[in-house]
Amino acid sequence: MDVHPPLAKLLITLAGWLAGFNGNFDFKEIGKDYLEPGVPYVAMRLLPAICGILLVPTAFLTLKAIGCKSATAALGAALIIFENGLLTQARLILLDSPLVVFTAMTALAWTNFMNQHEQGPSKAFQPAWWFWLAATGLCLGATVSVKWVGLFTIAWVGALTVLQLWVLLGDAKTVTPRLWFKHFFARLFCLIVIPLTFYMAMFAIHFVCLVNPGEGDGFMSSEFQATLNSKGMQDVPADVAFGSRVSLRHHNTQGGYLHSHPHMYPGGSKQQQITLYPHKDDNNVWLLENQTQPELPDGSKIEGPKAWDELDPTMIEDGAIIRLYHATTHRRLHSHDVRPPITEADWQNEVSAYGYEGFEGDANDLFRVEIVKHLSDGDEAKKRVRTIQTKFRLVHLMTGCALFSHKVKLPDWGYEQQEVTCARGGTLPNSVWFIETNAHPHLPDTAEKVNYRRPGFLAKFWELQKVMWRTNAGLVESHAWDSRPPSWPVLKRGINFWGKDHRQIYLIGNPVVWWASTAAVVLYALFKAVAVLRWQRGYADYERSVVFKRFDYDVGALALGWALHYFPFFLMQRQLFLHHYFPALYFAVLGLCVTLDYATARIAALGLRSRPALGWAILGGFLVLSVVAFWAYAPLAYGNPWTQKECRRAKLLGKWDWDCNAFYKSYDQYSSVASPPVASATPASSPAPAVQQPAGGNRQAQQQQQQQQPLAAQQPPQQKQEEVTPQAPPEAAAASQLLSRDERVEFRDEAGNVLDEAAVAALQGKVSFRTRYETRTRLLDGEGNVVREEVREAGEAGEAGGAAQGERDGRVREGEAPPHPDVMGGEPETVGREPGGAPGEEKRTVGEAEGEKGPRPGSEGREATG
Repeated sequence: MDVHPPLAKLLITLAGWLAGFNGNFDFKEIGKDYLEPGVPYVAMRLLPAICGILLVPTAFLTLKAIGCKSATAALGAALIIFENGLLTQARLILLDSPLVVFTAMTALAWTNFMNQHEQGPSKAFQPAWWFWLAATGLCLGATVSVKWVGLFTIAWVGALTVLQLWVLLGDAKTVTPRLWFKHFFARLFCLIVIPLTFYMAMFAIHFVCLVNPGEGDGFMSSEFQATLNSKGMQDVPADVAFGSRVSLRHHNTQGGYLHSHPHMYPGGSKQQQITLYPHKDDNNVWLLENQTQPELPDGSKIEGPKAWDELDPTMIEDGAIIRLYHATTHRRLHSHDVRPPITEADWQNEVSAYGYEGFEGDANDLFRVEIVKHLSDGDEAKKRVRTIQTKFRLVHLMTGCALFSHKVKLPDWGYEQQEVTCARGGTLPNSVWFIETNAHPHLPDTAEKVNYRRPGFLAKFWELQKVMWRTNAGLVESHAWDSRPPSWPVLKRGINFWGKDHRQIYLIGNPVVWWASTAAVVLYALFKAVAVLRWQRGYADYERSVVFKRFDYDVGALALGWALHYFPFFLMQRQLFLHHYFPALYFAVLGLCVTLDYATARIAALGLRSRPALGWAILGGFLVLSVVAFWAYAPLAYGNPWTQKECRRAKLLGKWDWDCNAFYKSYDQYSSVASPPVASATPASSPAPAVQQPAGGNRQAQQQQQQQQPLAAQQPPQQKQEEVTPQAPPEAAAASQLLSRDERVEFRDEAGNVLDEAAVAALQGKVSFRTRYETRTRLLDGEGNVVREEVREAGEAGEAGGAAQGERDGRVREGEAPPHPDVMGGEPETVGREPGGAPGEEKRTVGEAEGEKGPRPGSEGREATG
């Protein structure tokens, strides 16, 4: 699920489309090759690069508009050029360069509008006045359409606008009430209506372009999903009867359908799992039964769940007692006084699927239908159960708890699907369900049909905003390279982007620029505190000195921009990274340059205004320091060769955690090996900083993924060798250097004999397989002799069985770079294999357990289809 507005990605997509990109590359993993799939990465990287380039003249023009001399404005532009962090972001397919440049353009447009405004009432509402005010609104719309960080930019412009209107309100001599309202509505239109219209227009384009389902559609409502290609549902019978085959959806969350599969809970009752699964699947189908078997006119009972097919449909009304029979595993929905495996609260009971084919069931299978009338649509839907229209609760007859689900994911043994329990006293929305699909053999084709209402643009727009907000707020898990706001102004740590072939790309700023800009903000805060104290004591600094007043306003406006783009992050509990500080950094750099301009050219008391040569020397010296610092850390921005000695010397802070052991000891070693291809030497479009897993973890994940494929699809045992450099933080890295790794996938029998490909194929479907990982580590001396050899077993990963892929719901596989904070999505279910290490399970052969007899359901061994 994409948690950001679409403008930046639409622009990057446009660049790729113009260059011939077919959209088949997913950009999910760092380090994937761009050349073989033909990704036009140069064109796609060109857009962030152009944004980074445009930031330079924008900074220059903004400083000139503030009133700085050309030398100071040029210094500000140079500081942007030689800022390592901004450079690193601009070289990759990421969102922060468009965000920062639109923020900078907003500051430029607003500064020019301020200049028009300060020329007095005679210049108001002139073409230039309207142009810069409207340009500010457009830039605000563009900024917030890249990331919601643009809301902080809106807050900055809004605060200064309120100050403007407040001053105009006090000017009773030249500003009449009618003129004041004219100013008010002009700003209302340009600074609220224009940005909002632009923002909504980007989503309109987004909806036009994205008409196919994807990984994130499971986060959206059923009505929203029905507007996507291949996700639309055929009209279904409205009335629900005993014997109907239905799928039930949870009303309050987007967890999906009530679902079961032939895998057991590792604890508790150890009965069959019940979950919510977000994709359409055969395992979502339930047959609705009455609490007793039907009788024929002669009084004899008809046995079995298909007994209802022999009778005319009997509609299910409010208060009916029903049973839910799972069609593919022949078990019934069941609850009892056993705590759930995850939410082990006293008011929660476990929900399972219990029974076997031919079993009549027991009293713990009975649920009472309670229609929630205020949520149901239509009078008929409030009396009896109707597809889609009726919202109802299922209350367990024996314990009084209600079928319940909430946004709690099961662990790997539950394929990270959403937990389903039976709750006593749970919140009403989380215990409400509705029927989405409905089929009955005796309902005629002429029966009344229903379908989802097709939402309009505003409904889809508002729903997407809510889902983006919830998903964004839910990114609270820790990340290997995340950081908190207090560390940003002092550049306490960076982000490791990529590492290969003894090179690294690590996001770190220019320490001279960062620390000097932070010092400028602190200096202004001290100045403001002293100015307020002097004003309180009766000193007339603001009346006596125009320079004093202008310095307070010019630097104060930029300091306010820094504060509004920085302090709100303290309120966020989600994942945060160093790049979130970039908009605030831009304002701090401008504030630094304006401060230097006042110190060297405007404040006479400092003595530099009368000695311009000294002022030039100060500006030039600071620029030289910035260039030297940029050059020192450039290898981390460009992925250039570096030596371990230079790397360690550049670490000014202990928290700077790039791995110096990853580099060669001398540059001669780089010249002795071939340079890596540029295409695969930089990250793919990972819109967020991503952890670089140790190479061993990546290899193990790849090995596990290969083992999880069906036997017929596996490659024969093979061995491959590659150079690997671990990119974990130094404290986690081994002291010695990893030179190579051999990977071998083998099949062995119980005696340990290696099986060839033909033997494996012959055993397919007849025996069970277990996956075991074994790591052999050899320690070599400087001459290549084996000093020590260790063998470590990583344990078994559970059964592979006849169908081997694990069931998943929106998780990131081990060894992949996490997609947060910019993308978060789910994957279709592929059931058929118990995930590794599920406790409490016994080894069994294929077809031995109940529910595996006969044809496999649709979710077994293949992806679910829409």
